[in-house]
Amino acid sequence: MHEAEGAPTATTAQNERLATLFDAHGDRLYRLARRLAPSADDALDLVQDVFVRLAKSPQPVPHGLSAEEAWLVRVLVNVRRDQWRKESVRRREAERSGPPVAEIPNPETSYMRRMTVWRALDALSPRRRAVVVLHELEAMPASAIASLLGITTITVRWHLARGRRELAKRIRQTGASHEQPDPAVAGR
Repeated sequence: MHEAEGAPTATTAQNERLATLFDAHGDRLYRLARRLAPSADDALDLVQDVFVRLAKSPQPVPHGLSAEEAWLVRVLVNVRRDQWRKESVRRREAERSGPPVAEIPNPETSYMRRMTVWRALDALSPRRRAVVVLHELEAMPASAIASLLGITTITVRWHLARGRRELAKRIRQTGASHEQPDPAVAGR
């Protein structure tokens, strides 16, 4: 005899739970992902990766809006941290394998500023970048960030202070390098 007619299977129940979680938290996760990823497409991929990981995971998501959100944000930050690590390894490998490709200057100042900030953010450690993005761009208080990342509030404040200093230093360095004439062009 087959399972009772109309009784939901574990897969159906899991799919319904995923759909409910996505409906309740998808927009918030996308807004956060948009702050952590360099493009809208990357942010969409990041949110998708969170739900794919969730679908594959036998670990249940806690119930209750705030508990669900905290759990999903932590998964999103961890997925992005894994991506940053992979990008870092690829970047180091590319630097070792050959000369860097010359960048074509872009006349749009706002674009250059945005890219400078993204590069400076990319240079931060994954946890520090997550803390800075969550606090500065998502306007989350230190206590909420601590809860989401599973660290103390003091550690969040420490990462925030260090992250701000590192960002300022890297942005100043990048700004100074943009002001220097390109030796290849200056010699003409």
